[in-house]
Amino acid sequence: MHYGMAIDVTRCIGCHTCAVACKVANNLPNGIWWNRVLNDGGPVMDTASGVYPKNHLEYYPTSCQHCENPACVKVCPVGATYKDPETGIVRQDYDKCIGCRMCMAACPYTGVRSFNWEEPKFSVDFAVGDVDTPAHQKHVVEKCTFCYQRTSQGGTPACMELCPGRARFWGDLDDPGSEVSRLVREREYKQLLPERDTKPSVYYLV
Repeated sequence: MHYGMAIDVTRCIGCHTCAVACKVANNLPNGIWWNRVLNDGGPVMDTASGVYPKNHLEYYPTSCQHCENPACVKVCPVGATYKDPETGIVRQDYDKCIGCRMCMAACPYTGVRSFNWEEPKFSVDFAVGDVDTPAHQKHVVEKCTFCYQRTSQGGTPACMELCPGRARFWGDLDDPGSEVSRLVREREYKQLLPERDTKPSVYYLV
């Protein structure tokens, strides 16, 4: 089994619902986002590319790419970053993490990982989201887990469930009959930094 995701950039409207759904479902601390919506025109939100009147705007929801050949796994000195053998999901063991941030340095996808410099703080005084989400800890690296607490039980990531444009598709890339496999097979797509040979499990349908 090899879980992966396809995101249709012709459907994505840049609403950031996926980012908020992720934040709530995983009870992310203040200031931490595992999922961000970037655009092709620049670092500022909703920046179009090109020159007026021939502007173009595409959104690229970006999180951990759950690579088949993850650079982060190779550099972790304690095995805290590892690839799940049953699902292909790149996971993070908070209890093993020593906070060296080597995984952050090795990952070519800037900003998909975050580091808790202080004890995590939250806007409300009670936990939100999934009941079995791991507790967040000080001095550890965090990132998207493809909502492992859900997908390991046969569910889907939170970012998929609330997408108003139905731009996201999830499933087993090893199953030729799955919707995500069919879309990757039949549609043109882009991947982030293919020249780095990390072989991302996230495909952007164009």
